[in-house]
Amino acid sequence: MDMTTCLKSLLLATQQYRDSMSTVNTAKLQRQVEELSGLKCDQLLSSGNMLPTECVSGLVEVVGNPHSSPVLVGTIVSLLAQLARDEDSREMLHSSYNLTSTLASVIHQHSATPGQPLVLQCLQVLQKLTYNTRVFHSGNHIHELLVFLMTNIQSHNDDITMPCLGLMANLCRFNPSVHGHMKSLDNVKAFYRTLVNFLAHNSLTVVVFTLSILASLTLNDKVGEKLFDAKNIHQTFQLVFNIIVNGDGTLTRKYSVDLLVDLLKSPKIADYLTRYEHFSACVSQVLELLLAMCSVSGLRALLCDVWLSGPVEGAEQCSLKALQLLHQLLEQALAGDCVSPRVLSFVEMLLPALLELLQAPGAAQGDAQLRKHCLRTTHGLTEVHRVGAQLCLSLVESLLACCHDNSPLTSQPSGSDGDLVQVLAEAVLKTLDLMSKLRGQVKDMETSFYRMLQDHRMVSPFSVALASHHRDTVHTGLSLLVEATPLPDFPSLILEESIVANNAYRQRELEMSVKRVAVEELQDHGDNVRVSEIMDVYEQKLSALASKESGLQDLLEAKALALSQADRLIAQNRFQRAQAEAEARKLASLLKEATRRREELQVELGSQVLEVERSRADTQELLQHNARLQFSEAEQQLKELQTAHLSLNKQTDSLRKSHDTLRLQHDRTVSMLEESESTVKSLQSDVQQRGDDITALREELRAEEAQGKEEKREKRELEETVDVLRKELNKTEQARKDASIRASSLELQKGQVATKLKQKEDELNKHSAMIAMIHSLSSGKAKNDVNLSL
Repeated sequence: MDMTTCLKSLLLATQQYRDSMSTVNTAKLQRQVEELSGLKCDQLLSSGNMLPTECVSGLVEVVGNPHSSPVLVGTIVSLLAQLARDEDSREMLHSSYNLTSTLASVIHQHSATPGQPLVLQCLQVLQKLTYNTRVFHSGNHIHELLVFLMTNIQSHNDDITMPCLGLMANLCRFNPSVHGHMKSLDNVKAFYRTLVNFLAHNSLTVVVFTLSILASLTLNDKVGEKLFDAKNIHQTFQLVFNIIVNGDGTLTRKYSVDLLVDLLKSPKIADYLTRYEHFSACVSQVLELLLAMCSVSGLRALLCDVWLSGPVEGAEQCSLKALQLLHQLLEQALAGDCVSPRVLSFVEMLLPALLELLQAPGAAQGDAQLRKHCLRTTHGLTEVHRVGAQLCLSLVESLLACCHDNSPLTSQPSGSDGDLVQVLAEAVLKTLDLMSKLRGQVKDMETSFYRMLQDHRMVSPFSVALASHHRDTVHTGLSLLVEATPLPDFPSLILEESIVANNAYRQRELEMSVKRVAVEELQDHGDNVRVSEIMDVYEQKLSALASKESGLQDLLEAKALALSQADRLIAQNRFQRAQAEAEARKLASLLKEATRRREELQVELGSQVLEVERSRADTQELLQHNARLQFSEAEQQLKELQTAHLSLNKQTDSLRKSHDTLRLQHDRTVSMLEESESTVKSLQSDVQQRGDDITALREELRAEEAQGKEEKREKRELEETVDVLRKELNKTEQARKDASIRASSLELQKGQVATKLKQKEDELNKHSAMIAMIHSLSSGKAKNDVNLSL
């Protein structure tokens, strides 16, 4: 059975099931759904035909009906999951068919049995639909879905925990409305505790989902500062890089990359990554496999082909991402004044590969290959820093030839051709922009550049660029148009007419968009009529009556189908209008409740502000009174300590003077001892010279020797006394320093002032005793001086 026949049968079975949910109709619809599931349904929704649209609308309505059979709903959900393989179909199912809210309603209907296979199936499809898609919490059944997810995440049932975590991660990512709703719930703290406990789970997928949810909800508040601080963030970095390198499934690796991308949007975490000690090792591990492949000559060409000439649509934009990565790396490497020889050698290896990829495709390769080539040209020319004028000229010639051969540039068709027109124009303008930048450095580039600007075929790229929805394309087109308009042969008039024609065409397309659907249906049935008539002519020339009956039957079927489709459109419009009105009423009630709550909070806030002002005034008055009391008491104690400090300074000065006097006396005694020793020596020489006086002088010599010994003993005693005085003086100096320190720290020792004053009195008594001792020693030393002089 072909696709068209299968879709018509499915549409008829859906209508019969809606009219009567009997067992026969249920079995028939399930059989038709299974037959369609067996066919290749890739990009069925993005084809633009009305028949698949009607079928999917009917199936979504059956899924949302609470009275539908769970088995039939499961079969339809499986088919919808099969249709949602490409990104465009997922977006259409989410936005145009409202499948997200429908599946949320199914989960809400069976929330009492969360382990049911249908619930798990709906969770998996929802996770696929909501990836990189924003879902507002005010939508139908989204609030109930969030409550269901929070409840089952905290249920510790591993079978349902993982899909709930994955879906919650999608709903929370880049979604401030969901963030605000989640944080307003009463059990959000318990939910945070459950998520933190999941960080120790043995499944890396669960850990990554949990980190993604926590990063979305808490990254900019106190909880996030604790979870992603300088101590913990390195563990997150290591986890992400380990998953990227070692792998734990495609899904886990994809969410790990998304988690790292989300974290790096925080400047603080980006700074942490710059200081991550294993960053170089992690990046080296990621690139190690590619480097190993590049070292094999047979794999190098295959790897280059996979990276640079792979598919460019949807999530598989390997070639464009590779070119963008090369652009970022080379921009950093070539930014300095001195370029490394290794970078230049890499550029020399890269240029031949890029130049080969920029060669124009063959004419027979189709629009898809042409579109791919234009996108590669737009991104690849960013990296070509050393190209010749002939290459750029040939590139523009080939692209303009494609524009001329593919007349869509002048007729502006709808659908995929319009996208091809856009990429062709972007490729042409990107090449001309590169020529403009290189015209001063490359020979003959300026001549080629002005030559191409004056080509009449440039009208179409300029008109498309000026009407583009992309700011960069408009900017490039305007920049080149400024260069082109002063040129003598630039077709300004033709450009004006082309812009006017494009605007008129767009207006006409807008007016005819509603009628085009009906026209396509009539053409389809007309083609079927003509084919059947040709077959009748070549197959035994059936009678004219049979041909007329067949034609009338076809017309009747077409009319019936058109009427049923009109009824379906009316019903769908009514359903959507009812949903919109319900959402409007819900939003109105929420707004009213929020206004009432805001007024209550405003009144409460006013009372709290008054209370805070009163408390602040009372506190200020108490602080001033306390400061006055403390200041007067401290000032009196400071004066007393200053007086004591001055007296201690005076005593220290007197001690220093006494020490100086004793030092002078010691010096005099030493000099006298030296004179006495010289006298003794002279006497000894006289004794030797006067042998006749030995007997008389021997007694005198003994007496003098005894006197010398006594003087030496007194000298030693004086030195010991000086040492003792020096030690006492050091202690006195240290006491003086301690007193100064205690005086400077008065305000910090208010409670200990009385005790310290008592200690000071004891120290003063000690100093008085020492001073008395010094005076007594000084008086005794004066007596010794008198004896020595005698």
